[in-house]
Amino acid sequence: METAHTHGHERRYGSGPERLRAPGRIALLEIPRVVSLCREGIEAARVLDVGTGTGLFAEAFAKDGCEVAGVDPNADLLAIARQHAAGVFLVGTAERLPFESGSFDLVMMGHVLHETDNRAAALREARRVARHRVAVLEWPYSDEEQGPPLSHRLQESEIRSLAREAGFTAIDMTVLARTHLYRLTP
Repeated sequence: METAHTHGHERRYGSGPERLRAPGRIALLEIPRVVSLCREGIEAARVLDVGTGTGLFAEAFAKDGCEVAGVDPNADLLAIARQHAAGVFLVGTAERLPFESGSFDLVMMGHVLHETDNRAAALREARRVARHRVAVLEWPYSDEEQGPPLSHRLQESEIRSLAREAGFTAIDMTVLARTHLYRLTP
């Protein structure tokens, strides 16, 4: 298994894939509700899952009838994602997406923005490849047992500022049971 150090990034997910697909974690993510909210009000036939890991969100979007693609720096996790969803899964980072501009209707960043080395660049890249929306799911800025340490979490004001900096024209935030979903309009 590749570790955070293998990727050369400080905050890359370094735990095993079993933790990403643990039933308790999956329940906290409210995946069906997130997918519905992400697609609400837009035509989202093609979806890119940035930081796809084992493909939880790619799998859910595929089951919802979308054509999916995923990007992750960890090839071992991508192999698992390919077992759960048909689509294009490539090794890459959020800061340098290997797709043409406007390739996707929706770009999903599920618990990945806080792990990027350059958050502004990651949001600019997501905006570049998204036609209708970028969805950013993040843990709240509070010290909790589930999710990353507080020092890696993002405050709402920081996410909003980064989104404006990246050129998003509208920022909508929904507070879910354990996470926050930001819907950004390019």
